[in-house]
Amino acid sequence: MATLNTSILGIEFENPFLLASAPPTASIESIDKAFAMGWGGAVLKTITPDDLEMIEASPRYAAIKEKGKVICLQNIELLSHETVQYWVDGIKYLKEKYPTKVIIASIMAPAERKKWQDLVKTLNDTPIDAYELNFSCPHGMPERNIGMAIGTSAEISTLITAWVKAVATKPVFVKLTPNVTNINWIANAVERAGADGFAAINTVQGFMGINLDTLEPVLNIDGNSTYGGLSGEAVKPIGFRCVAQLRQNSNLPILGMGGISSWKDAAQYIALGSDVVQICTEVMLNGYGIIDSLKSGLLNYLETKGFNDISELKNIAVSKIISHEKLNKKSHLYPSIDNEKCVKCGKCAKICSESEYHALSLDNNCLCIDKEQCAGCSLCSHVCPKEAIQMC
Repeated sequence: MATLNTSILGIEFENPFLLASAPPTASIESIDKAFAMGWGGAVLKTITPDDLEMIEASPRYAAIKEKGKVICLQNIELLSHETVQYWVDGIKYLKEKYPTKVIIASIMAPAERKKWQDLVKTLNDTPIDAYELNFSCPHGMPERNIGMAIGTSAEISTLITAWVKAVATKPVFVKLTPNVTNINWIANAVERAGADGFAAINTVQGFMGINLDTLEPVLNIDGNSTYGGLSGEAVKPIGFRCVAQLRQNSNLPILGMGGISSWKDAAQYIALGSDVVQICTEVMLNGYGIIDSLKSGLLNYLETKGFNDISELKNIAVSKIISHEKLNKKSHLYPSIDNEKCVKCGKCAKICSESEYHALSLDNNCLCIDKEQCAGCSLCSHVCPKEAIQMC
């Protein structure tokens, strides 16, 4: 039988599903509940020095929905409001109660050696399994020259990683921001500075939009708003890309995340190079109970594929991602129409003619394909409302 157990840097995970550093890990009570329900571990909501003030705005969430389902969430929430001592005591409590669960301390401080090292030295005395350096929060913190302001600078990222590594007694993961032109620039810098692994990605900086009735921001705080972190299914392709790029560039362990809502998403992250995965937004939308379907779904998939554990799935798809210039340009697929599904609405022909080519036409209620004109782009198969077109 397959197993979900895995190991990274000597850390044993009973399953690869961790709660990401976010509202679901904001309190010991909440993490206690999640562990009892079967989560493999948790990354604590980011711990900061006690003198780093956290004052929240209200409201601080906005969403894009499709048929009632949230596909993108914007948040402008800050970091943990709890004291360092709260977390010290809580970590000890959780580890005593759940010795097999993985606890990772997410930390952030101003760009001062003493601030970072004092925080690490204090947490060294707790039974945490690793550190996650939050170099990537895209809102609130960059204005204070921390968060994403660190993670977009190779120089500052290198400096702080080295400070932490000089005193840390546990492995150090750096949480990278996708809000850069090349994530490997920062990854290379922190790896040279001694980072033991990466966490990717944090939220994508964005803006939810304007209410056209009021002409005020959708995320409205007394008539104003700000840029915030986008999460949820909409950012998943960005997370996939970043994790794959990291894996193609480095052999360090990766804690993958970004838009995971099902075991299928998690399996894809692992196939692209993640060692384990972290989940936040889906938990915020549907609760800790999703862990049951995550574990059973992934375990069943491993058994169906004949894999003993997730290590046999990891990295399996990375080699299939190549540069555009190396892609096979000689093969040519054409649309094939399933006439039982096709309702002759003509949308595919309309879009084909208005999007560069004129390969499809609807004549006398018959959908015709001109292979001489067809470029094999596949757009028609994606716009068909009945999924009646396949490329072959």
